[in-house]
Amino acid sequence: MKLLLINVSILLFLIGCNTKKTYPDTNTDKTNLIAKEHAQDSIEGRNKQIALLCIKSWSEGNVDEIVKHLAPNTIEFGDESTPPVQGVDNAKQFMHLWNSSVKDYRSDNELAVAEGDYVFVYAGWSGTFKNDFMGMKTSGKSFKFKDVDIFKFNKNGQIIEHRAVHFSTVLKQLANQR
Repeated sequence: MKLLLINVSILLFLIGCNTKKTYPDTNTDKTNLIAKEHAQDSIEGRNKQIALLCIKSWSEGNVDEIVKHLAPNTIEFGDESTPPVQGVDNAKQFMHLWNSSVKDYRSDNELAVAEGDYVFVYAGWSGTFKNDFMGMKTSGKSFKFKDVDIFKFNKNGQIIEHRAVHFSTVLKQLANQR
């Protein structure tokens, strides 16, 4: 019996020495987490750059540059005070209409924040109402307002939604300046 116990003990010891134990590799887990965060940061960074480029292009009246970054089924919600505009051609038509109605439309002090698929750009905007816009008669007067543009991106870096928090503010200023 004593001999059996010694043999079993030796056998268990040898099995224990030859068995690989798996412990969580905290370095690998941290590396994977960092890689995922870096990938997310680079996607968010790309989206921020595109959103800021679109804001700058809008400020310069460069509609074609903006359109390059729109998904075919993009939706322009504005501030939801008007019906949404869907599709690139309709968005482009609206932007051209706006540009023909307002001169010197400019943004300043842009601040962009990205979170997941969304980019929020806070900026000051100004311009001068030079031609009639969607039934509003021109006043020729200048306006200023602060706004937050909210862009939603797809995985390919295309804008699929846009919202402007205070767009109706400028429309009210334009309507009241007669």
